[in-house]
Amino acid sequence: MQPVAATPPDELWTAWSLDPLALVLSVATVGFFLHGWRRLRRRRPELAPWSRVGLFVAGIVIVVLAVVSPLDAIAEEYLQSAHMLQHVLLADLGIVLVLLAVRGPLTVFFLPRDVLAPLARWLPLRRALSFLLRPGIAFALWLGVLVAWHVPAAYEAALEQPLLHRLEHVSFVAVGALVWTLLVDPTRHGRLTLPQRIGFAVLLFWAGQLLSYVLLFGFEPYYGVYEREPERLLGLSPLGDQRLAGLVMMVEQLLTLGIAIVVLLRAARRAQPVRPVTPEPLA
Repeated sequence: MQPVAATPPDELWTAWSLDPLALVLSVATVGFFLHGWRRLRRRRPELAPWSRVGLFVAGIVIVVLAVVSPLDAIAEEYLQSAHMLQHVLLADLGIVLVLLAVRGPLTVFFLPRDVLAPLARWLPLRRALSFLLRPGIAFALWLGVLVAWHVPAAYEAALEQPLLHRLEHVSFVAVGALVWTLLVDPTRHGRLTLPQRIGFAVLLFWAGQLLSYVLLFGFEPYYGVYEREPERLLGLSPLGDQRLAGLVMMVEQLLTLGIAIVVLLRAARRAQPVRPVTPEPLA
């Protein structure tokens, strides 16, 4: 049974974890990106605008804040809705911004040449990436991870075991990167046509909506770890908190996947050939 929350409510807003591993990895990742961005900008400045830097840094900042800010303590100890917000920041918003920043040729410049060349020639890695980026495989992994971590036993175990909780976060980021790569950067894999990308986005949207409905319209709390906590933040009951978590997921998917679908539909419309208008013959 989960003990009473370790962080008192009046100390939550100063509960920054400042995880050294997360901070070191984030700084190193930004360093690799800036190195690749400068290399590409020297050759093709039109392909490496400053907006790419803004997108990448924003994505990394969102991911880091999701795991080191007070949101992490609130999510672990008090509110399921905060936990859901943490997950959508990690698996969707942060990943989308990073992929928008590195899409296209910038991906090739991301790692130093001495590191990238051996990786590009390593056949097992290429085969693994090719397999994982198959739309059916990527969708199955994404859905499997999403559903598995919301099974009450797995959900509560992750909250009680720090190593398992990290694995949960890593798995959300990994499968989020797979499905969003298929939508955001098709040039890297050539798997889906534009209409197929629209269909894939719709499939992701409705699969996520079904899970949000389960949380939003449930008649009882599914997760005892939050129900047992005597301190109720924001006056939310366990069931109200669970429904708010479902609403967070629903709204986030409406924003991210909804915008993706609209953008892809507009691209499809622009790609349609314009039919010339034949003038009617004069009588």
